[in-house]
Amino acid sequence: MFNPQTAPYFSYYLQPFEDAARSRGLEPIAASVQTDAEIESVIAGLSNEPTAGLAIMADIFVTTRHNIDLIVALAARHRVPTIYPYRSMVTTGGLASYGVDGPDLFRRAAAYVDRILKGGRPTDLPVQLPTRFELAVNVKTAKALGLTIPPTLLFQADEVIQ
Repeated sequence: MFNPQTAPYFSYYLQPFEDAARSRGLEPIAASVQTDAEIESVIAGLSNEPTAGLAIMADIFVTTRHNIDLIVALAARHRVPTIYPYRSMVTTGGLASYGVDGPDLFRRAAAYVDRILKGGRPTDLPVQLPTRFELAVNVKTAKALGLTIPPTLLFQADEVIQ
């Protein structure tokens, strides 16, 4: 799920996402949303599919506090397993998240700020990609959805919320 107005880069992620889904025998559907009603329609539609799930893209519209609260509530009501891009979304009731470790990015940015303050030119600094990703799982939400999280996944998680 994404908003094309606030995530113009979605096509960069779409092909790998579709390839990964199809390699597992799943049919991916890109859900473009721009309103609360569209978010509700997508999640309600997924509730009719017994093997459906939802992946939330890290875009500024979908991940606002209002929309995450809405998505978490609708996913629970319609019993749609959902994975989020940020750990904080799991602590508010989401099922699972897998994404960049935000605090690690901020720590690494400090070195860039230091170099700039010491006279370095930002254009001379190399682009860095995230190197640490984190997995969080909410076992309480899984139980409410009637799901059992494999112990191996729980073992790999950076945070397990009981």
